[in-house]
Amino acid sequence: MSMHRIMIYTRFERLWHWLQAGAILTLLFTGLRIHGIHTLISFETAVNIHTAVATGLLILWAFATFWLFTTGNWRHYMPTRQGLWRIVRFYSYGIFQGEHHPYRKAFWRKHNPLQAAAYLGVKVVIFPMVWISGLIYLYLVLGGTWTGLVNFPPAVALVHTLAAFALILFLMIHLYMLTIGKGFIHHVTPMIDGFDEVDLSVVEEAYLEADEPGHIKDNADG
Repeated sequence: MSMHRIMIYTRFERLWHWLQAGAILTLLFTGLRIHGIHTLISFETAVNIHTAVATGLLILWAFATFWLFTTGNWRHYMPTRQGLWRIVRFYSYGIFQGEHHPYRKAFWRKHNPLQAAAYLGVKVVIFPMVWISGLIYLYLVLGGTWTGLVNFPPAVALVHTLAAFALILFLMIHLYMLTIGKGFIHHVTPMIDGFDEVDLSVVEEAYLEADEPGHIKDNADG
């Protein structure tokens, strides 16, 4: 195994990441206005922006899901118990003792076991809670087509709000993680230019050199 700087985040993946980040922050900002937490914009403007951005984000998620399954990148988000305890121990104890991160990023495994579990949880639990509750509230409750239980609208709004706060918590942890280790710039740069330091096996290195030479930038050990 040897460390190389390789193209690990494609152009679409980086575009998807930043568009999603911008959309989520916009939705949180407008959502807080809808709940009356601030009055920086009007209620009507907040609702209109929230609805438009949410629709655009749903379309982006549809494309991203299609991309993940057609390219095989969904495998990076499959959690594994192998090495999970070492990662948990590092973040809860070892990091405060100056220990080195126990996980080395690999070509077919971008995320460590804890990252994979967290990202998968967001994608299959929090995001669907946001989508489903938001769509129900927008098209059934506000549209006046729901004729079910009287307490249903508040319940939908509560689920939507709880999912939003769970997403805020995830973002706070995500931003904190970017500040540890080698620092914020080191962690963010790969999502800008696409290149990161990755452990390559002899087979992976040979594959990239033969089929995708442009994806290898240099030897990180050299």
